[in-house]
Amino acid sequence: QVHLVESGGGLVQPGGSLRLTCEDSGFAKKYYTIGWFRQAPGKQREVVGCIVTSDDSAYYADSVKGRFTISRDSAKNTVYLQMDSLKPEDTATYYCATDPVVRYCSVTDVLPYKYWGQGTQVTVSS
Repeated sequence: QVHLVESGGGLVQPGGSLRLTCEDSGFAKKYYTIGWFRQAPGKQREVVGCIVTSDDSAYYADSVKGRFTISRDSAKNTVYLQMDSLKPEDTATYYCATDPVVRYCSVTDVLPYKYWGQGTQVTVSS
């Protein structure tokens, strides 16, 4: 059974950094991709980025490219989202997700991942 848990959210000033963590016992052994998503109040869920487990290649939405970095520690079955140069518009609940059959990443569409974490809140404000 897949159980995803995000952590690391919090309140940070504009320009600051946070690192989010997504943990699960099934990572890397079963799943081709792990995605990060976010949803702000009153807005649709959007893609932040995605990592491919076969080669750890990562892909990012234009809104975060150059500021966010996705990485993976296969030994710990953990995926990280390093967020730098944070902006107020990055404020949202952040989720990680995965699926046993999704083999590719999309930086524009929220793919139909089967397993989702509960989310962690990130607030960027002075």
